Amino acid sequence: MPRFLNRELSRLDFDERVLAMAEDPKLPLLERVRFLAIFSQNLDDFFQVRVAGLKEQVLAAVAMASPDGMSPLEQLRAIRTRVEGLVQRQMDIFNDELVPALASAGISLVRGEDVTKKELSQLHTVFRQQIFPVLTPLAVDPAHPFPYISHLSLNLAVIVRDQQRNQTRFARVKVPPVLPRLIPLVEGQRYVPLEDVIALHLQSLFPGMEVVDHHPFRVTRDGDLDDVDSDAEDLLAAIQTELRRRRRHARVVRLEVNPGMSPAVLELLTRELELQPSDVYSSGGLLDLAAAGTLTQLDRPDLKEEPWTPTTQPRLRGLGAEVPDLFVVLRAGDVLAHHPYDSFATSVEAFIDHAASDPDVLAIKQTLYRTSGPASPIVRALIRAAEAGKQVVALVELKARGDEQANIAWARALEEANVHVVYGLVGLKTHAKVTSVVRREGRHIQHYVHVGTGNYNPSTAHQYEDVSLLSADPDLGADVTELFNLLTGYSRQQRYRKLLVAPTSLRSDLAHLIEREAKPGGRVVIKVNNLVDPELIDTLYEAAQRGAEIDLIVRSMCSLRPGVAGLSERIRVRSIVGRFLEHSRIFSFGRGEEAEHYLGSSDLMPRNLDRRVEVVVPVTDSNLRARIQDILDICIADDVLAWELHADGSWHRVPTAVGLNSHRRFQELALESARSDSAVARVVPHA
Repeated sequence: MPRFLNRELSRLDFDERVLAMAEDPKLPLLERVRFLAIFSQNLDDFFQVRVAGLKEQVLAAVAMASPDGMSPLEQLRAIRTRVEGLVQRQMDIFNDELVPALASAGISLVRGEDVTKKELSQLHTVFRQQIFPVLTPLAVDPAHPFPYISHLSLNLAVIVRDQQRNQTRFARVKVPPVLPRLIPLVEGQRYVPLEDVIALHLQSLFPGMEVVDHHPFRVTRDGDLDDVDSDAEDLLAAIQTELRRRRRHARVVRLEVNPGMSPAVLELLTRELELQPSDVYSSGGLLDLAAAGTLTQLDRPDLKEEPWTPTTQPRLRGLGAEVPDLFVVLRAGDVLAHHPYDSFATSVEAFIDHAASDPDVLAIKQTLYRTSGPASPIVRALIRAAEAGKQVVALVELKARGDEQANIAWARALEEANVHVVYGLVGLKTHAKVTSVVRREGRHIQHYVHVGTGNYNPSTAHQYEDVSLLSADPDLGADVTELFNLLTGYSRQQRYRKLLVAPTSLRSDLAHLIEREAKPGGRVVIKVNNLVDPELIDTLYEAAQRGAEIDLIVRSMCSLRPGVAGLSERIRVRSIVGRFLEHSRIFSFGRGEEAEHYLGSSDLMPRNLDRRVEVVVPVTDSNLRARIQDILDICIADDVLAWELHADGSWHRVPTAVGLNSHRRFQELALESARSDSAVARVVPHA
């Protein structure tokens, strides 16, 4: 039995757990639809990054096997088998369960051939006024080469016949992504897929021709920019050039079709897209079920989870209508916020907004990996601070996958506001989530810092579970200052007072902390998104063999094989999949009051430990350490949302005994805290 599990198949295991949420009849109907859409988005990401990378290895004749012993070609074959089964399950759930259930709830998905005469008349108007002007049919003949098919685009392959010349031709019609995928009809909550509306009107696109047949198809291309030359003198220009190149030349890695596509059309597509039969995936029904996620935006609270409104962390509330002075609060002690249960807006956003407005703040320095663009409250605060004359530095990561173009746009908006925008270290992606605020207080300078596990993105902060630490600790302030000197200037800083930083010391620091617990009575608890680093897995194996009890909470990929006699019988691995996406990275070493707790941006993957700038910070306040321990304990006790990894590599739901849903428990704790704090506020007089 291999000591490591394959990381790619482990990622598909996670996608299967997401798919299982869509199968759960206990969930509200539109929540099941949401999980089905998330599964589709995850699979798109998997193909454009992971499958694309394996294909590059095959083309380059890379002979190196993965840590579990599989060659790139063996992995691709195993992936195809798994994906075929998962996609079939997805379509069965959608066609056999969700579509009928939606119809019973008054939300009908209608295919083109099933619309009524009245609806068809309405669609004629919609097509003529809103759809037809956007379409561009592209012919394929000796004078018109096969057109470029864009990444993740949905298309119609159309066969037309010129009866005068008795010739049959192929044409491609792209389904415009700028239009809604589901077109609403007048008669109740009925929706028709956009591609079906186009198909009903193909004759108007090819007047004088006979439309013989049409078939939908979808293309996925290589979408990873990690191979961009980070040593380029102008990284911004290099990224822009690569984005333009990828739009035209990125290799196709997947073709999705319906089973009814004619062999001739399928042969044409595979030939022109330079694909093998193993790259073609056939599924009955709608292609790109991520589009079904638009239904979750309907005003149907009866079909959704009850909305969650984050509460304000107690020490950040102030009294009555007063807005607290966050710098006074932080000088009195560190603050920990657990998102989305604790509000991102009244903690992290408020911290940066307060710094931007405070006349005594001299400088704000921040890393930005992903955010919600120029309209983001954080970006606006940085611009306002720069316009007020403060020294503002934004380290923008241009290679944040999927957000490259957006990051370029708002990086330029920051530059126009006189924010100093830098793009990080040569050869490394900056993934750390850190902010430094420098403030003049009397005759001395005070540093305030934020270190978090999640992005500075107010949009995802409502759905991603993360942890933030706000502090006025002088050692942390000095560390973060030196970190920014490393990121923006010339520095060979290797060690810090408190911070653990990749790629310099984080790997060895974590290994040392694990090794310290490698004894009877030793204790390690780690919560991450992914655990695939072979060296640290071996360190965990060795610690378990020497007597340490180890609990790992891993949302997605896990290459460690738990429960193997003589290797890992003291290691337990679980994954929590539920309403909120588990995203925090938390590390705990030791037991009781002596335990050390850390939080930060790094997963346990070679790329995070060796090829990225990551920051992990110790939590030293005893009350906050207790809260971190509570978070871990609740995750370990969850028997509703939790899955457990077995020694054979299979995942199984944890049997429900107590009925502890960690997400609901964290909501309850946040509400209890809000109520108790409100009661105190009513009896405490204003100063």
